[in-house]
Amino acid sequence: MPFLWLRPESGGVPVASPIEQFVIKTIVPLGSVGGIELGLTNAAAFMILAVTLIIGGLLWATREKAVVPGRAQAVAEMLHEFISGTLQDAAGREGMKFFPLVFSLFIFVLTLNLLGMIPGGFTVTSQIVVTFALALLVIGTVLGYGFMRHGFHFLGLFVPSGVPKWLLPVLVVIEIISFLSRPISLSLRLFANMLGGHIALKVFASFVVSLGTAGIGFALLSPLPLAMAVALTAFEFLVAVLQAYVFTVLTCIYLNDAIHPGH
Repeated sequence: MPFLWLRPESGGVPVASPIEQFVIKTIVPLGSVGGIELGLTNAAAFMILAVTLIIGGLLWATREKAVVPGRAQAVAEMLHEFISGTLQDAAGREGMKFFPLVFSLFIFVLTLNLLGMIPGGFTVTSQIVVTFALALLVIGTVLGYGFMRHGFHFLGLFVPSGVPKWLLPVLVVIEIISFLSRPISLSLRLFANMLGGHIALKVFASFVVSLGTAGIGFALLSPLPLAMAVALTAFEFLVAVLQAYVFTVLTCIYLNDAIHPGH
């Protein structure tokens, strides 16, 4: 039982590990190709669900295209204006060519984060392979557009202007390391916040159950971890929205470097 643990207050009864909620499991086997097992995993299912909800929700919200929008259309327009304003603040009007990418990333990460808050749901953004893939998409877009638009002049991004020439070799190395660390920091920030928050929620929820079944004396203490779990749940909803926003803002800043590579 690799994902069960024993606690004294549980009377030696196996209790689900807080890590178990992050295990990727195959829910629909699809056979194998070349010795590689294929199947629909819980992570893939939730990503498909997220895309379905996003497409269906936006199509439904904008179905009437009314001059005076209803509530659903107003929410969709607010999201559009919010991301549009964020992108233009970071990258200028020219950055609007990346609006489809930035909007898609924001709404996708936000939906995945919120789906992970549903009891029994799976938090896809707690998987480093997912967040790193999204970060590589952003950095790949920056590199691809930067070289396509500016050619080798894009490398000026790594050469700060107005510094002594003898200091340039050191600063160029620092700039290159900083740029290469972007996908790592971008992915780790989202991954670590979602992972840590859900582990804390699981731990405090298990405290409530353990104290409630440990006798009348311990049961009187169970409201304390319950209150903490409720507070953490509210905080995690805030983190889910905030981390989607932070991911989007950093994406806009990085795209600005592709548009304006000069320091």
